[in-house]
Amino acid sequence: MYEIGFIGCGNMGSAMLAGIVAHGVASPERIVVSARTQATLDAIGARFGVRTTLDNTQACQASVVFLAVKPQMYDAVIDEIAPFLNDECVLVSIAPGKTLAWLAERSGARKVVRLMPNTPAAVGEGMTAVVPGELCSQDDLDKICAIVDSFGASEVIPEHLMDAASAAAGCSPAFVYMFIEAMADAAVLEGMPRDQAYRFAAQAVAGSARMVLESGMHPGALKDAVCSPGGTTIEGVRALENRGMRAAVMEALAATVAKARRL
Repeated sequence: MYEIGFIGCGNMGSAMLAGIVAHGVASPERIVVSARTQATLDAIGARFGVRTTLDNTQACQASVVFLAVKPQMYDAVIDEIAPFLNDECVLVSIAPGKTLAWLAERSGARKVVRLMPNTPAAVGEGMTAVVPGELCSQDDLDKICAIVDSFGASEVIPEHLMDAASAAAGCSPAFVYMFIEAMADAAVLEGMPRDQAYRFAAQAVAGSARMVLESGMHPGALKDAVCSPGGTTIEGVRALENRGMRAAVMEALAATVAKARRL
């Protein structure tokens, strides 16, 4: 029996797998991955050294099984694998909109967990919400969190906050990338080479995030510390406020929540 199984291994699955293998959470020979094409499996096998198979049911022969296929494929894949899930297997969903109740009823699995990882997991800086089902033991939860922490950070939350977590961490990297791109465009407008502009903007965002996480200070207080009286930064803050930056960000995240609830 394997320790970890992945059914599907696209961008998110690969990001998660990279952290798992790099941190030795499970040895490659104790991990099995299934996918629809042999080309995908060849690439995954060559990169990570894990076991691979075209048969999704083979990936169920693990103590923890990640459903890493697209949400629209969940029904078909669960119907296929349900007869092969044993009572002690922990079935883990990474899809938005699929509740614990739906997952348990559809799959027949006793132990189910919802995760909402994000793409920075690919560089070991993911932020993942974890929602365990009521039949999961503390050992099951510890095992899942150890896996998740191998590619970033995790927090256990109640299920009713899952859509909020998805907005705040799962979808927001796209918005942050847009912000970095816009800042770089402004630097290019002032004559900075584009590659250099991206480095300046991206490192500024990375450093600012680290300040929030490590200083314990309120983001507003950190912002105030940069805004000298009558200075350049407060002038930029005024321009952002005039154009509704905060409202736009809040509306964007609220839109992602509304979409998740329709899935």
